[in-house]
Amino acid sequence: MQPVVHLAVGYLCYAGYTRRRYGSVPGEYPTLAAILGAALPDLIDKPIWLAGVVDVGRTIGHSLLLVVPLVIVVWLVTRTRDREILGVAFAIGILSHIATDIPWHVLSGDYHELGFLLWPITPMPEYTGTKPLGTVPGLEVTATTLWLEAVILVAGVALWWADGRPGTAPLRRTVGE
Repeated sequence: MQPVVHLAVGYLCYAGYTRRRYGSVPGEYPTLAAILGAALPDLIDKPIWLAGVVDVGRTIGHSLLLVVPLVIVVWLVTRTRDREILGVAFAIGILSHIATDIPWHVLSGDYHELGFLLWPITPMPEYTGTKPLGTVPGLEVTATTLWLEAVILVAGVALWWADGRPGTAPLRRTVGE
């Protein structure tokens, strides 16, 4: 999944949680925590891949061996500071990232590409990229995972906008607007 789509998925998942749990739109800081969580695996892995430290862009930041302990630590820290919602939001964001990197490999039968889940215990071969989803009847055009990702991105941005763009107020205050 494209990095920016993970942000949309993280927001969609967290917004769904807040609506169900609290009957409201997400708050400013929890939204930032969810989006940070959704971005973190790529923020860790993509730079070390681009620098040539590792051969693929999904390694330690996508590994459950880091993600699960990190979620626990963040939750415990936020709980002790009476900000447990930030830990929950972060957990939803980062776990949504990992969860949404799985389906394309399963649907395409590229199970060996799921090695990132327990990296470095399991190897992570080079990612084969965009997966085909099927052919559009009558057009002979192959629909790919990018098509579905585009729909998810638009849905995430639309909901975030409709919710009043939570998370932007603290950023605006920080830059002095």
